[in-house]
Amino acid sequence: MDIKITPSKLKGNVEIPSSKSVAHRALICAALADGKDEESMIGGISFSKDIEATVNAMSALGAGFLVGQHDSMTQHIFGIKNKPEKAVVDCNESGSTLRFIIPVAAALGIETEFHGRGRLPQRPIDIYIRELGKHGITFDYNNTMPFTMSGQLQSGTYEIEGNVSSQFITGLLFALPLLDGDSEIVLTSHLESRPYVDITIDVMKRFGVTVEETENGFRVKGNQTYKPHDEKIEGDYSQAAFFYVANALGSSVTLGNLNSDSVQGDKKVLDIIESMCYNGNIGSFRADCSDIPDLVPVLAVLASFGSEESVIYNAERLKIKESNRLETTASLINNIGGNAEVTQDGLIIRPTGTMHGGTVDSFGDHRIVMAAAVAATKTDGSVIIKGAEAVEKSYPDFFKDYKILGGKVNVISLE
Repeated sequence: MDIKITPSKLKGNVEIPSSKSVAHRALICAALADGKDEESMIGGISFSKDIEATVNAMSALGAGFLVGQHDSMTQHIFGIKNKPEKAVVDCNESGSTLRFIIPVAAALGIETEFHGRGRLPQRPIDIYIRELGKHGITFDYNNTMPFTMSGQLQSGTYEIEGNVSSQFITGLLFALPLLDGDSEIVLTSHLESRPYVDITIDVMKRFGVTVEETENGFRVKGNQTYKPHDEKIEGDYSQAAFFYVANALGSSVTLGNLNSDSVQGDKKVLDIIESMCYNGNIGSFRADCSDIPDLVPVLAVLASFGSEESVIYNAERLKIKESNRLETTASLINNIGGNAEVTQDGLIIRPTGTMHGGTVDSFGDHRIVMAAAVAATKTDGSVIIKGAEAVEKSYPDFFKDYKILGGKVNVISLE
């Protein structure tokens, strides 16, 4: 679907969708809960293709999910009682689902075939192949999907690079409490995206499972039991960031459903905006994005309307997201009249004074689409976004909310 956005400011109230990061984790913990005949009730879930992938994955492993009778945003979840010998898990395009579920299925001893789409089959899992392979798991893997995994995961010491993806750490944290013995995760490099691991530990604690932090990683006691737990998922700061940046560019949007005490790392967008926006002017920034990679596209948009050069660094892992997000963010900026240069690990954004609008290819990346829509609130001319349906991955109602707030969006092609 291709759309055309005519520049206009946004104004009004918007309820931010639930945190995808928290929802993934709560759904998995609830599905692992040993509730006998009890259930967990998780409310406020904003369903997207990624969240649906995790629900379907845990269903395939034996958990039960039932949509609330009077509330489609609530899931009643029954923990795994009778696990299958074999399962097929379709991760769609969700890297979180893939990397979270691999060690969970391994801990359950379920022979599992994994499927995926888009760029997901090319996203690396070599850390798991190496470390789980040392602890009882065999992979039939040829650098793509589908692939099969079998065996029974064993407790022990897992040596994990921290600078590839925190998703590997989270996946192991979910799985290791289920094993008979105690285990340890030893980080062999600095842990990037640490806030996502903090979210994991925080959610696990609410489901009765604890993790001990060590000097160089984490220690996890075995034979722990996830307990049923009810909660409502808080709003997603990575989605809120688009509207916060729109406000910095002149819109007036009031954001609801956010937890001011959240441990979400993307809440840092507020600090960045506060540091560079003052007296109605937009300055510049240097941002280490190792912990906040999802903010890069929209921060690049903000920087494009600044007064001086801005630098984004420590974001090399964005090359293996839904798109090569450094290249596609630069393409977005440059195609609408800005000046963005890709570096080895980030971007340099040089403001051009005005942005004339133009055509942006989403490259199938939801965050590129939403960042382009935010840029269109301040461009001099219209912005055409090709492949705008990519927002369905994380925020299916984005353009519905955008139009309610006064955004002028027209579909020009359904192909």
